[in-house]
Amino acid sequence: MKNVPAVSVTYAQTGSSTQSNELGMRPMQERAYEKRGEQYLLIKSPPASGKSRALMFIGLDKLHNQGLRKAIITVPEKSIGSSFADESLSKFGFWADWHVEAKWNLCNAPGSERSKADSVGSFLNSADQVLVCPHATFRNAVEKFGVEAFDDCLVAVDEFHHVSANPDNKLGAQLAELIARDKVHVVAMTGSYFRGDAEPVLLPHDEARFETVTYTYYEQLNGYTYLKTLDIGYYFYTGAYADDILKVLDPDEKTIIHIPSVNSRESTKDKIREVEHIIEELGEWQGTDPATGFQLVQRPDGRVLRIADLVDDDAKRERVSTALKDPTQKDNRDYVDIIIALGMAKEGFDWVWCEHALTVGYRASLTEIVQIIGRATRDAKDKTRARFTNLIAEPDASEESVTEAVNDTLKAIAASLLMEQVLAPRFNFTPKAVASGPQEGFDYGEGGYDPEKCNVGFNEESGQFQIEIKGLAEPKSKEAERICQQDLNEVIAAFAQDKTAVERGLFDEELVPEELTQVRMGKIIKDKWPTLDEDDQEVVRQHAIAALNLTQKAKEVALEHDTQEEQAANTALIDGVRKFAMDVRELDIDLIDRINPFSEAYAILAKTMSEESLKQVAAVISAKKVQLTPEEARDLARRAVKFKQERGRLPSITSPDAWEKKMAEGVAFLARMKAEAANA
Repeated sequence: MKNVPAVSVTYAQTGSSTQSNELGMRPMQERAYEKRGEQYLLIKSPPASGKSRALMFIGLDKLHNQGLRKAIITVPEKSIGSSFADESLSKFGFWADWHVEAKWNLCNAPGSERSKADSVGSFLNSADQVLVCPHATFRNAVEKFGVEAFDDCLVAVDEFHHVSANPDNKLGAQLAELIARDKVHVVAMTGSYFRGDAEPVLLPHDEARFETVTYTYYEQLNGYTYLKTLDIGYYFYTGAYADDILKVLDPDEKTIIHIPSVNSRESTKDKIREVEHIIEELGEWQGTDPATGFQLVQRPDGRVLRIADLVDDDAKRERVSTALKDPTQKDNRDYVDIIIALGMAKEGFDWVWCEHALTVGYRASLTEIVQIIGRATRDAKDKTRARFTNLIAEPDASEESVTEAVNDTLKAIAASLLMEQVLAPRFNFTPKAVASGPQEGFDYGEGGYDPEKCNVGFNEESGQFQIEIKGLAEPKSKEAERICQQDLNEVIAAFAQDKTAVERGLFDEELVPEELTQVRMGKIIKDKWPTLDEDDQEVVRQHAIAALNLTQKAKEVALEHDTQEEQAANTALIDGVRKFAMDVRELDIDLIDRINPFSEAYAILAKTMSEESLKQVAAVISAKKVQLTPEEARDLARRAVKFKQERGRLPSITSPDAWEKKMAEGVAFLARMKAEAANA
């Protein structure tokens, strides 16, 4: 098995993200509470940043000071309901405590979804103020009582990425109705910065009504006390995964293993046997702990591992699951060593000691991967390093499975690219102008700010870059400004999941990078925000491609650093962006557009996969190579018109510049189409 971490990010351990203010609020909660007066609030922040408590602070203010009569919190699965249980906030300095009557936590209630919907009706007519229920219960209650029954209530939706603007998504449709009626307050919370299936969560006109509070992964991890380094890698294996698992599974690390879903290529279709096989690889089975149901396995060195098996049948699994939630064991590092799960232990699952999230087989949704990684990114005493590993079967020779394996490989790369973006500091881009000057709070490196060059400033505390780029367009509308500030990861997620872009970026030797950075990215933005005018679409495109490509260039430098001392690695990404900006004559948008966003991913893939498999993958992809589509030709022709405005001539088909030649091909393709249509 080959193993190369695709990403390794090191943080500063400032301790700030776990410190509380005089009201008992951590930085993310304080930031959200400042916006408590907003009717529609969207909180985007990583797992473990304290979203549920942030909601308690906001909810109490809405009930006591803003005249709302009820607060309803709805969660995707019952186990998450416990995050909103009673909390004595006053002992940390807040002016009230959070209380939920036991009968109104419907996540714990027995009975059918229909009877639970009736309970929501009873709650609305009761004197009590707070109810917690699963998404399904809330959907049924809205269906039964109508949106007007919820007037003057706060509706808080946890794990908001489960909602979608797709008409088939009932919760999404109901939310749109509630917003249209405009008599509720909504707080939406998500630990994911995008939906994994590329469906929008809200329609643009609804989303525009939300005020967003963003707390980034970088701020969260940089402010931890113990956790310093996070590694993310995809590793390939041949044969049965259980035979190879010990090559990536370190029994000394606290690990959650997610075995492959039964429908995936990696699954043997016998999940019980797979778990037994993993246990056999780890050591000699010593029986089951009578108190918890954990499997006891003796390692060759005599140490006994405590393994929680969440894959087994329902009765046994329920017992193990209950044991894992035992509040008295929360601070006991030695309580459990390894958890093996199939559909469980992802969203909202809290085990602070987890150092390694090991996932076998590709997960169809990027959101799911972000959630799984979130299991390992909790801060805990003496836990300095955490990692996520995606174990994927190498493509084998039979054509049918090669195609599927290729798709899995591309998806793993997309997930890795996106996670780099999510984990990196935030980019703020500004056009380089004569009047440009240094911004307060930003460090511009050794020589300080240079008015003659494009500068890269970094603010350690806020985890933000300030980068000057020559020729960068600026947003005209509020919406374009909002997207550039808050939603670049949404754009990059859509781009990284665009199969054509990934395939060509990795394996098309004749690729002109602008075909991806300008044409493909341009199309994605046009589809995602059709109401933005062309100029603003171009602004968003430039900002998104700059964020993606600068991270890739910085990673190249960071990987070179990796072999050097620890100190270098600590600032590798920041140094990488600076070094790239200094090495080029001028940081301009044309230069950034000429970088293939996938070249660094290919370099890692080439180290990770066997040469034969790599050739097979390339062959499968080049066999499907498509010619220009009319839409792409039209886009190239539009860019050719801009080229003519700037240069006073049309692009030439014989130009030595590959991008100019490509634009000329687009013009020629359109001319041929018109001629054919006229002849017909």
